[in-house]
Amino acid sequence: MLNSALAIAFLLVSIALLLSLWRLIRGPEKPDRMLALDTLYVNSVALLVLLGILLASNLYFEAALLIALFGFVGTVALAKFLTRGDIIE
Repeated sequence: MLNSALAIAFLLVSIALLLSLWRLIRGPEKPDRMLALDTLYVNSVALLVLLGILLASNLYFEAALLIALFGFVGTVALAKFLTRGDIIE
């Protein structure tokens, strides 16, 4: 039962990853692309968590935590750059 739920979750998160990648490439405005990049981070974290559940390994959860941390910092820096034009004041 868990394996079939994981397979469905992998499929749905992979589709979401592809759709956000398409929005990143095709996005008409810069904020659309920034939101798509943030969604890519969230989807990659979800894939790593699902892989960690499937393989029963703590290493994937730590990698997901690092990607989430870097994704948050990158999103904040990119938003600051888009609004002000510079990152460091």
